[in-house]
Amino acid sequence: MGKKVRAGLLSLTGILTVVTAHQAVAGGFALREQSSYYQGMSFAGYGTTGPSISSMFWNPATLTGAGAGWTAEAHNTLIVPKAEMDGTFTSSGVPLPPFAIVLPNSTVPSGDVGNDAFIPASYAAYRLNDRAVLGISINAPFGLATKPAQNWAGQFYSRSSKAQSINVTPTIAYEINDMVSVALGLQIQHFAVALKKAVPNVPGFPTGGLEGDDIGFGITAGLTLKPMEGTEIGLGYRSSVFHELDGQLAAPTGVTAINARLSTPDMVNLSVKQRVSDTFRVFGTVEWTNWSRLKSPRVTAQANGAVVETLYFNYEDSWYFALGGEYDVNEDLTVRAGVGYELSPIDDAIRSTRLPDNDRLWLSAGATYQVFENLAVDLGYTYIHTAKTSVNIGPGHQDYNPAIGTYSSNVDSNVNIVSASLRYTFGGGHDRPEANGRGY
Repeated sequence: MGKKVRAGLLSLTGILTVVTAHQAVAGGFALREQSSYYQGMSFAGYGTTGPSISSMFWNPATLTGAGAGWTAEAHNTLIVPKAEMDGTFTSSGVPLPPFAIVLPNSTVPSGDVGNDAFIPASYAAYRLNDRAVLGISINAPFGLATKPAQNWAGQFYSRSSKAQSINVTPTIAYEINDMVSVALGLQIQHFAVALKKAVPNVPGFPTGGLEGDDIGFGITAGLTLKPMEGTEIGLGYRSSVFHELDGQLAAPTGVTAINARLSTPDMVNLSVKQRVSDTFRVFGTVEWTNWSRLKSPRVTAQANGAVVETLYFNYEDSWYFALGGEYDVNEDLTVRAGVGYELSPIDDAIRSTRLPDNDRLWLSAGATYQVFENLAVDLGYTYIHTAKTSVNIGPGHQDYNPAIGTYSSNVDSNVNIVSASLRYTFGGGHDRPEANGRGY
């Protein structure tokens, strides 16, 4: 494969990431779906080395498992969420100035508020020598898109929500010795947000809202430890990225230039891989996400610094646990499965119509087929079952506006995810036979 063709394929995947990542829906608004390979195990063991370099997203030190020369991977995931709210809006009955509008009660259902999403991710690595590896990844680590029916019962609390991100992360990994590898990467992140709702005090209830974007920087870091043959422990870190979002607030009275300071959460994960036999391996992962960092960003007018709105997140920190295994049926076919459990950062007191999230159970299965010596295909499927969930915006809820009224509803939600990837290696550079093949 020529250099121009390889560059074209990587560029195309990067463009697809930019174009489509904004449609994503996930727990919190982080996206775990960065690897078709690990999708098949509910992302158990994603911070350890293996045949896929997509593990660099969570732990860049795993790049030292890359083979000789170049490695390129294109991962593509289709997320099909379902979330419906068939609740009741009860008006406060208060006439709203300046037109003395009294809002009507409503039971109009939301319809499916989730958008189907196509999430690509790209990875490339080049082995510099027998110890050092350069890598780069293009990902969408955060994303959210919810859009209920236009005039649904909860329209005065939300009409649409969108958050999108694109990360480009150059990385270098170094194997200190046969037991220890370390790595460091630079996150370059574009983040954009748009939040809209019905304006309650204007006839016809037009849509108003805010939007803004920014480019920020952070780091990734990682460590892998192989204390004995067949055992590996990986520790990965993705830092928070600070953003000074510049944008505008649109209202019937006009458009106001605004800014808001927001930090994405940092994440720490610990993964373990254990070889049980020559054909069977087990994996485990624990992940902590510092969602409490978000707090309640204030949106201020650029002209005078006055606070025009407050974004009430107030999320709690979240945890994710996963256990999985894989079995080599033969030299070309590997099958895998896994289960995960996610503790949501959102509870009853802060659950909103924009993101009616709750704790989740992940059930996954997948397979890898080695088409040629240098080409492999990964497939993964996940079903996510969400715990019984309700939204109750009333006294005591952070979004409650007593001048508008209350909204309460049960939420019917689940997610189906299908993922596929191509992994390709091509020679050149420094050979390192022990890193080739399955990588175990």
